[in-house]
Amino acid sequence: MAPVLALQIVASVGLAAWLWLALLRGRFWWTDVRLPAVPEPAHWPSVAVVVPARNEAEILPRTVPTLLALRYPGPLQVIVVDDGSTDGTGPLVAERWPQVRLVSPGPVPPGWAGKLWALRAGVEAAGDVDLLLFTDADITHTPDSLSRLVALAEHRRLDLVSQMARLRCRTGWERLVVPAFVYFFAMLYPVRWVNRPGARTAAAAGGCVLLRRDALNRAGGLDAIRGAIIDDVALATAVKRSGGRVYLGLAGTVASVRPYPSLAALWHMVARSAYAQLRHNPLLLAGTTLGLAAVFLGPPVSTVVGLAGDRLLAGIGAAAWLVMTVTYVPMLRYYGQPALAALLLPFTATLYLGMTIDSARRHYAGRGAAWKGRTYSHRLPSP
Repeated sequence: MAPVLALQIVASVGLAAWLWLALLRGRFWWTDVRLPAVPEPAHWPSVAVVVPARNEAEILPRTVPTLLALRYPGPLQVIVVDDGSTDGTGPLVAERWPQVRLVSPGPVPPGWAGKLWALRAGVEAAGDVDLLLFTDADITHTPDSLSRLVALAEHRRLDLVSQMARLRCRTGWERLVVPAFVYFFAMLYPVRWVNRPGARTAAAAGGCVLLRRDALNRAGGLDAIRGAIIDDVALATAVKRSGGRVYLGLAGTVASVRPYPSLAALWHMVARSAYAQLRHNPLLLAGTTLGLAAVFLGPPVSTVVGLAGDRLLAGIGAAAWLVMTVTYVPMLRYYGQPALAALLLPFTATLYLGMTIDSARRHYAGRGAAWKGRTYSHRLPSP
């Protein structure tokens, strides 16, 4: 009797958690926050597009042309920062796109994350511009992307406007993992809370961030977050703390073309920064592990065990599993996946749990946030 009662209590906690998430977590699961159509500004401010690129010779031919095809009525310059590439990224940019400014930031100083050091070089090269668009090397833009971002920033007097680029979702593993990646991000940072001026929640998606130059200065510049591994969230937090207004939405005009063809590739994408999200805190890791297990694995386990002889346990577990499934369906539809795939969310959550634990293992093994031949573990200070 005691084990069954314990399972009923755990299942009840899981159901309560899902009801709270579904009803009181800023409707994180709904995917209707998109870049809205707003009136064009009377004056178009100057913009510098800054692209940090490290060993991106293979992918830039698919993305740089979309930047050069931007239809923007105001002053515009495109800057590619060759961040110590060894694959010919710099010569490729210089030869194929002479209209693009090519910048080399030099060696990364101690205490800096490589991407932020590259962005800093791009900001300096941009000179006295009104707005900066930070966009990753794997991001494509529709021709109206920049004008819509700027129009929204001007119309609502926003200091930072970010779109979460639509990630590639073609292979079986991408279809399983990618929608959940965005779903979990929205659960951590509900976009409605991010976009509320008085709320403490702040986040951005690093693939596409439009930022006012004076807002960056008020926030202390990129120097203020120089050691951040999750640089987009750190940047949005710094801007919001300094009094800036932030907007984050799901993509309508930007997409990532970077492939993640295998589970190993997706595993590395998540594991390289998951433990940094927990501030490298073993207590937070333990709490997260227990929480993920109870919230995502508890409902299906309770349902199956309860069907063997305890209707109450089965009912509580099934109810929690139903709420979980329903909240995941909108994200699957956003990525063009069948609604029935929502039943696999507990399995995907188990993968993410493994990725998070592996991220901690890498950190303590001195192989923390590894990317493009660089590894950040203990040496970077918190911003």
